[in-house]
Amino acid sequence: MTLPPGHHDGTRPLPDPAAVDPAVLATLLARHGWTRRGGPTARYGRWTPPDDAGSGTSLLVPADDGFDDAVELLADAVTALSQSRSPSARAILLALTVPGDELQWRRELPGPAGTAPWEDAERLRRSARGMLAAGAKAGRTRAAYFGARLDAWAGDFLERVLVVEHGPAAQGGAGLTAHTPAPEGRAAVTTLVRALEALRDAVDYRRVSGGPEAFENAVQAGVSRELVESVAELVRGATAAQLSVAWSAAVGTPGGFGDRRIVLEFSPGDLPALAEAAALLERIEPAVAVTVVGVVVRLKRTDPSGPGTVRLRVLGGAEVGEVKLRLADPAYRLAAEAHLAGTPVRVSGRLERRGGFRRLTHPRGLELCGVEDGEHERLLKSLGERTEPI
Repeated sequence: MTLPPGHHDGTRPLPDPAAVDPAVLATLLARHGWTRRGGPTARYGRWTPPDDAGSGTSLLVPADDGFDDAVELLADAVTALSQSRSPSARAILLALTVPGDELQWRRELPGPAGTAPWEDAERLRRSARGMLAAGAKAGRTRAAYFGARLDAWAGDFLERVLVVEHGPAAQGGAGLTAHTPAPEGRAAVTTLVRALEALRDAVDYRRVSGGPEAFENAVQAGVSRELVESVAELVRGATAAQLSVAWSAAVGTPGGFGDRRIVLEFSPGDLPALAEAAALLERIEPAVAVTVVGVVVRLKRTDPSGPGTVRLRVLGGAEVGEVKLRLADPAYRLAAEAHLAGTPVRVSGRLERRGGFRRLTHPRGLELCGVEDGEHERLLKSLGERTEPI
């Protein structure tokens, strides 16, 4: 997730006024609490920020882009936003520059207003990243526990997310906003919202009824151990926490959500149920029978004629980057030959949830895979890339 600079400092280009839709700008201004002056049928609207405090700051925004001076007025509005000291001005500019859905996390913290522990910003960021990654994975497929599976998929999504940290606020809390790509990133966000709603219902059910079965049923809505742990991280050390979602003003609301305001709240009282849910979801996720094709990137054994451990960079057959397996002597020597030749191998086994689905147990049928010259060169080149630790 990328992090922009604080106030606009010229390092990030301003949105092109000719590409700004006045209706989108007006929607964003209203969403962030700006007040419009002028009648509903007026050709122009004058907007003032919620924290104006008599400064005289205002924007003149045309009702649509059909007027001769529309681009000029929009250019003035964009420039005024870039120079404004209002916190909401920066958020509006970001929404215009990087159109997408806006997710905002907030933690209410104990202690004096406007202060926060040093590590709170890292906790907030970890939680937000974990939720977005869990939403991206669940948007692809459902699982009670993903482990390392689909890490690359989630990583690609997170690379396209823009994050803004707000720091301590006067109310004694800290916040963070993420702008996710829309509509291409919608599956991750809509899945995340529905999963959090299902998790909220399951936690309430657990606290009232004493039964954990709602957590298992919520997996089909996108709930996973990773999502549960990220929510627990958000709540831990806070007096309250919430996630609010505002859909992209340019793209519109996704189907099935209507005009309802999305605010999801959790509290420290939910932590026991969340801990139980995390343990349950990992426990019920079964091992997966797979046949993987991969390149041997590491070998280790203490006895020259005994079994040894092999690490494979996975090329296909499982949605993880690497797996570790233990091989008997004949198979280990074959893996060593494959490593020296840069030739992929194929092996079957069970991908175990212990260690995050990074271990292949009961390996069998290890064999060399023949590849064409061009593919062989690509595989050798890939060995120079950074590997993931196991």
